[in-house]
Amino acid sequence: MSTPLLQACGIEKKFGAVVAASAIDIDIAAGERVSLIGSNGAGKTTFVNMITGYLKPDAGSITLAGQDITRLAPRAITHLGVARSFQIPQLCGELSVLDNMLVATACQDRRLSFFQPAHRPERLARADALLERFQLTEHRDRRVAELPGGVRKLLDIAMALTGQPRLLLLDEPTSGVSAEEKFPMMDIIMTALGREPMTVLFVEHDMDIVERHADRVVAFYSGRIIADDTPAVALATDDVRRYVTGTLREE
Repeated sequence: MSTPLLQACGIEKKFGAVVAASAIDIDIAAGERVSLIGSNGAGKTTFVNMITGYLKPDAGSITLAGQDITRLAPRAITHLGVARSFQIPQLCGELSVLDNMLVATACQDRRLSFFQPAHRPERLARADALLERFQLTEHRDRRVAELPGGVRKLLDIAMALTGQPRLLLLDEPTSGVSAEEKFPMMDIIMTALGREPMTVLFVEHDMDIVERHADRVVAFYSGRIIADDTPAVALATDDVRRYVTGTLREE
């Protein structure tokens, strides 16, 4: 049996009296598209933050391709092939789309300095290729501050791919995007990601998006996993209908 790309064993995390993670056990295989669902405060983002090193679990372990990353710093985890985008895009508003991409590319190369300009030919080619994949070429020379929310989201995710990660975590990629833009934007994202082997975990509240793009759903409630299965099975369980989607009403 092959080693899971990502494995969390017995993860525990508390913030005072609040239990953010309780006995979390999960294996993610290479190439899976997994959606993390749950109400606000259920533990989804805490789990993502522990995978990326921004938070350390109180107990348990996290491994990436068999390597223990539980206590590593976020930068070290990034260099092992883990990338993320944020619910609020982390961009330089006064720079152009292209310059944001070039800065991200230079940072991934670990060579960003006054003596190594970002506008090197190989970096420019990588940046332009990603802009084309995410249908951002027409915005290439625009200031980020001028862009609509959906385009900023796409740029944030494109920047996360500059390091060619094997695991990508998306924190609510469609939040703040209009209902009319959600499906086209998510289609662009998943088509772009499908061009190379990559495991994707995405936090999402829109169940239509989840059903359309996830191979597997992991549902959180009060810091624990209450369902882990295909979308059709997971979304039909009583606990998910009661605590997540609100489609099950008690008599």
